[in-house]
Amino acid sequence: MRYRQLGDTELQVSEVSFGTWGIGGGWGHSNDDEALKGLHHAMDAGVNFFDTADVYGSGHAEELLAKATKGKEDKIYVATKFCRAGDIHDLSTYSEESVRHYCESSLKRLKRERIDLYQIHCPPLSILKDGQVFEVLEKLKTEGKIRHYGVSVETVEEGLFSIGIPGVMALQVIYNLFRQKPAESLFTQAKAAGVGILVRLPLASGLLTGKFTETSTFAEDDHRNFNADGAQFNVGETFAGLPFNKGVELSRELTWIAEGRGNMARASMRWILDNPNITCVIPGFKNERQVEDNLGTVHVPPFTPEELERIQSFYQDKVKDHIRGPY
Repeated sequence: MRYRQLGDTELQVSEVSFGTWGIGGGWGHSNDDEALKGLHHAMDAGVNFFDTADVYGSGHAEELLAKATKGKEDKIYVATKFCRAGDIHDLSTYSEESVRHYCESSLKRLKRERIDLYQIHCPPLSILKDGQVFEVLEKLKTEGKIRHYGVSVETVEEGLFSIGIPGVMALQVIYNLFRQKPAESLFTQAKAAGVGILVRLPLASGLLTGKFTETSTFAEDDHRNFNADGAQFNVGETFAGLPFNKGVELSRELTWIAEGRGNMARASMRWILDNPNITCVIPGFKNERQVEDNLGTVHVPPFTPEELERIQSFYQDKVKDHIRGPY
């Protein structure tokens, strides 16, 4: 495993880390025993950073992390998120009373005294501009409840605003072969500001595994079913904002990236990590096998300049005009 510095913090995190939305809920059926095996396998392989949120399974993902990291709290870094258990448009959700409640509840579930990275969970730009939430986070940091704080964003505009806030040490963004806009300006500016970049949904909700067909279906409680067209939250969180069938069609045109790189998933994440401004990718998983497959990314050779140009042209000519939702 290789490690990268998270912005201007003291944290050195594994370049392949893991998100826990899948094991918490929202991606169809999951099994706790399989999830814990996956977590332990990741840690044994050198993964030292995991991302979660208080709404993943109503806190269940945080509880699973507490079990898996027991006795390793000083060696395994945990990032969690808050605000989506309330009304994200209501200023009271970001009051000191509310944020303290969210923070203390997460600490209790995680069985920790301090959260390594506490992130606002995709708030509206108006909330970021109001600014009161950052004052609360500074208080929590001073008190030792959190080590650092950051923002999970939906759009480049939100990201650019956030990196201008003193104290923001990390941005979590959607970035993958089907959603390349953040690389145009956000990443370099974040790097200059000393802000780390965590890449979520690196596989575009599974499209970039190359395993789906137009007849693939998803469970009723899987966001790839109930949010396929943005019915519940930002459509960009599902299939990178692409209509499913179009995404499947486009993924077929990218099968060549797997040549010499094991499979499409590993190649897709290698492409992300080829960008030096990125701290880590945080793919999801449900079991040990998926963890092992994702870990193979670290051994994949980088893309050549010619291959990168081919990918860029593909995105510009065939992908970007089909992306829905603000980004």
